Amino acid sequence: MRVHVVSDVHGNTEALARAGDGADALVVLGDLVDFVDYHDHSKGILGQVFGAEKVGVFAELRRGPMGPDAGIFLRSLWGSLDDPRKVVDEAVRTQYAAMFAAMTAPTYAIPGNVDSPAIWPEFARDGVHAVDGEVVEIGGLRFGFAGGALLARGQVLPPDAPWLPYLRPEEDFADVVAKLTDVDVLCSHIPPAVAELTYDVVARRAEAGSTALLEAVHREQPRWSVFGHVHQPMARRVRVGRTECVNVGHFQQVGRPYALTW
Repeated sequence: MRVHVVSDVHGNTEALARAGDGADALVVLGDLVDFVDYHDHSKGILGQVFGAEKVGVFAELRRGPMGPDAGIFLRSLWGSLDDPRKVVDEAVRTQYAAMFAAMTAPTYAIPGNVDSPAIWPEFARDGVHAVDGEVVEIGGLRFGFAGGALLARGQVLPPDAPWLPYLRPEEDFADVVAKLTDVDVLCSHIPPAVAELTYDVVARRAEAGSTALLEAVHREQPRWSVFGHVHQPMARRVRVGRTECVNVGHFQQVGRPYALTW
């Protein structure tokens, strides 16, 4: 049995269309949308709407420890549009139409933090399964899925924002993970809370890993824990007990799936 796993697609539809080649199934761990392209500032939704120069400013403000300046600058950009929510909504739907059409069947997908799962049903089709919070048998192994990322304690998402990331309170995320029992493969967008897996060496900051996922690894001891989210991690794989914890790679840039075989 061969299953290909990708994460952080960020608009790379061409590579996504090839990701399932030679595999019995394809697993997509989220971040389909290319919202801010940090490698080519002219691409992504922000680049298309505001141009490369302004995206470059935003990218620099996002580098290193997160402060308020990036948010203030982004709000000023949205404020320059008559209807920013409509602009973002149309751009996201355009990207989803292309990416869901590119997924080869059978595909099992969960959203990342840069996704809008509420509109995924519009793009569902035969052979493409949205499995956030579910356990699915693939080739005789049990795959458990937990999408999204963590909402920081005390963080409040503005309801009037043009677009909101898919962030879950830690308690809600932990409830989802707790239901993924007797799994052989633990699939998530974010990594377990292991320092080497959460620290991004280019962004120079630690992303939020999940203690609930790490506890599930200790409790369930699956063969694999697979995830993405951290584009340039200090370590791409760490063994925890009998579990191989693997960052499957920044698919937008590498264009190659990670293969699980058994």
